[in-house]
Amino acid sequence: MVRDVAPKAGLPADFIWGFATAAYQIEGGATADGRGPSIWDTFCKTPGKIADGSSGDVACDSYHRTAQDIELLKKTGAQAYRFSISWSRVIPKGGRNDPVNQAGIDFYVKLADDLLAAGITPFVTLLHWDLPDELYKRYGGYLNKDEFVADFANYSRIIFNAMGPRVKHWITFNEPFCSAILGYNFGVMAPGHTSDRSKSAVGDSSTEPWIVGHNILVAHAHAVQIYREEFKPKFGGEIGITLNGDWAEPWDPDDEQDRIACDRKIEFSICWFADPVYFGRYPESMVKQLGSRLPTFTDEESKLLAGSNDFYGMNHYCANYIRHRDGWEEAEVDPHDFSGNLDILMEDKQGNIIGPETQSLWLRPHAPGFRKLMKWLSDRYGRPKIYVTENGTSIKGENDLSMEDILQDDFRLEYFRSYITAMAEAVAEDGCDCRGYMAWSLMDNFEWAEGYETRFGVTYVDYENGQKRYPKKSALELKNIFDQYVGKV
Repeated sequence: MVRDVAPKAGLPADFIWGFATAAYQIEGGATADGRGPSIWDTFCKTPGKIADGSSGDVACDSYHRTAQDIELLKKTGAQAYRFSISWSRVIPKGGRNDPVNQAGIDFYVKLADDLLAAGITPFVTLLHWDLPDELYKRYGGYLNKDEFVADFANYSRIIFNAMGPRVKHWITFNEPFCSAILGYNFGVMAPGHTSDRSKSAVGDSSTEPWIVGHNILVAHAHAVQIYREEFKPKFGGEIGITLNGDWAEPWDPDDEQDRIACDRKIEFSICWFADPVYFGRYPESMVKQLGSRLPTFTDEESKLLAGSNDFYGMNHYCANYIRHRDGWEEAEVDPHDFSGNLDILMEDKQGNIIGPETQSLWLRPHAPGFRKLMKWLSDRYGRPKIYVTENGTSIKGENDLSMEDILQDDFRLEYFRSYITAMAEAVAEDGCDCRGYMAWSLMDNFEWAEGYETRFGVTYVDYENGQKRYPKKSALELKNIFDQYVGKV
């Protein structure tokens, strides 16, 4: 008699876990101690851009409450904390010839010191979407390669110099796909460029996203070179980039073209950035579809990019069904298409849904996809070290519940349990080299264009009553989940 055998699941003994946040989403203190505006400060002031008309001006007020946040981390048992630095808090106007704000540097140095004193390892992201507004006004921000790369290199060097002795885990950029596509194709994120003139007076969705992605990659490569040549010899440590991407299942598993389209979807979303970082070149599927609209790397840039990751930063939330369209490689493809000329769906051919609804229209949990994607990436990139730098879920209607019900976030807890199990299976069964996991997010916060209506936190933040923090059920259970798997491989 044949019996089903449960897959092996385990994580290495030195596996590290914790939580992730981002500066604009939690800090507040928008003008405190000399901070300058970012493109998000400006974007939020544009009527109609944010669902509830809010902004990150106050957010969770973490700029004034880091001690509370660290106590919260300790209460959960977290070993690591991923946070980002507000570039315009450190250099208010952003440029390489602009004044540095020492108060901004001091804030982040103290945050790192306080985390270390609490036994928590800092993971630091240099840019999590909040580009200094002055650089956008001055020369177009990401669209100007020479200026942006030079300014980002200068900013990176200042941060490495100030925090290098303390921080050993660096991330250059968070989710450049979102900066490029949501900021320059759809126009739903800062700075809001799009070809849709009902949404924006500026933007070309057929060209600008590819230029933005390209210039971010070149800036990443230069920052990595600076770290490796000037700071790693003194301080040690590692540096990489964080990329987001969803798993893809075929709409019709019997249709070979749907299966091929699944790979193409991942190539257009993840390999757009990962292939240059590992191989120094773009995926062939993108070159074929985009042609001259996809910029080319110089030989020097290609050499600088190839191998510019000490680890793969993996942000992952969900999965989709993918249905191919005919003639994807032909010139007739919509020039605004950014996913490989295919349909991204929540139901397959038989009407099966990929996962339950959440508050986020784009997010349907599907834990098996996490394991499959980790293996897919590991196979393509030669088993790199992986840190899961974001993973989490919103809950449909959570913001409308009583606080008592919000704190009983069983849906989120089950999400974490199923996804962490899938990750442990990817390590034990598939040989993936995953070393860490940061849940998104430590607390409810400003969820970009969705404002405060959508909550992702393991901690309830009572925005109306002094930003008080109340740990939800999931916050206190994550340690127990990890205890089941760490040291079991």
